Amino acid sequence: MQTGTKANGMTREEVILAGKEFLFPSVFHYYREPLVIERGKDQYVWDADGKQYLDFFGGIVTVSVGHCNEHVNQRVHAQIDRLQHVSTVLATEPQVRLARKIASVTPGGQLTKSFFTNSGTEANETAILLARAYTGSQEIIALRHSYHGRSAVAMALTGNAGWRLGGALQPGIVHAHNAYCYRCPFESTYPECGVRCARDLDELIRTSTSGRIAGMIAEPIQGVGGFITPPKEYFEIVAGIVRKYGGIFISDEVQTGWGRTGGKWFGIEQYGVQPDVITGAKGLANGFPIGVTTAKPEIADSLRGLTISTFGGNPVTTTAAEAVLEFIEEQNLAANCTEAGAYLRARLEELQAKHPIIGEVRGMGLLQAIELVRDRASKEPAVQETARVMDAARERGVLVGKGGLLGNVLRISPPMNIGKADVDEFTRILDASLPEAGWPS
Repeated sequence: MQTGTKANGMTREEVILAGKEFLFPSVFHYYREPLVIERGKDQYVWDADGKQYLDFFGGIVTVSVGHCNEHVNQRVHAQIDRLQHVSTVLATEPQVRLARKIASVTPGGQLTKSFFTNSGTEANETAILLARAYTGSQEIIALRHSYHGRSAVAMALTGNAGWRLGGALQPGIVHAHNAYCYRCPFESTYPECGVRCARDLDELIRTSTSGRIAGMIAEPIQGVGGFITPPKEYFEIVAGIVRKYGGIFISDEVQTGWGRTGGKWFGIEQYGVQPDVITGAKGLANGFPIGVTTAKPEIADSLRGLTISTFGGNPVTTTAAEAVLEFIEEQNLAANCTEAGAYLRARLEELQAKHPIIGEVRGMGLLQAIELVRDRASKEPAVQETARVMDAARERGVLVGKGGLLGNVLRISPPMNIGKADVDEFTRILDASLPEAGWPS
């Protein structure tokens, strides 16, 4: 380990020690030895010792258009010198410009009113509040294996024990089966199953709720769950059942939005479903803190009384977000997600044919995952092996994420403007790193 290298005035060791002393222990790191990042540019980041890494996780699906994107940063620099903050009690042009832009790209042009916050957690909280205000009902359906944020309500919505700190129980929230075809809870096979996991929602509502619900919130592709990708019929079935029982359908696009899944602005559009509310964050502002809840006007207008997000709609972050959307359009990055994503998927499937530890490859666009297993027949999760693969890839200069209930899924979400050469470099290093899992031989 090198010592003495400065990162913002501190050595790497000082940063790590200070983190242990002054940060909550729940602030976690993926690696056995924390990685101290000093700077980033485009698809790369550099650590405190100057080592370069190809970033194929993008700050948890957040760096959508590359680190320190010049188009975005130029707009931010101009705005921050003009007006930094006044809160939503005063009107500003950047906020309404962004809201107008988002309205122009929502599915079917029907979701036209937005409320800005600071994160996906807050965006999802706002969506749940909307569903209850609009319907007059209280009960919410969420999915198993889901993740919706770190507040009390968002953790209660989350269907993953590792992220439900302190129990995170809330009345009126029930969890339906997700479409995890690789590990089907009904031990069925798609498509012969008839998408039973979706149709089971009807019985869940009739047996586990009052029969009249406020709504359902779901990720089109489950992020923390390990990029679990439902079959094409799933959301059409569940959205229909939700509306049958008086609820609205909320699409949590915090990780799947803004072109990431390829060809379309939002992940739910890949399923041909029109949501009633969309939530977004992460890649919308390329790393600036933002959340947005966008709804049909009649639903948005149901929220009466006073409400405020002090920093929501901040002129600097909304300027950054508008610049991100401009860049995505100008560079046709949704199409690049389709093309580069297909190329990445093909290369990952080549690795699957070569390495028995890869049980499944799944995802859409530039949101791809590989689930690692000790045995393809039993599908025993390769948990420790996944950690070793991540460490080996890091040593070779590649960063990826992980997910799944047990942490045996590699999550791959590079900036949306990467090219085939980046994919080739990534898969070359992953190919060399997989044998270091130590299982199977």
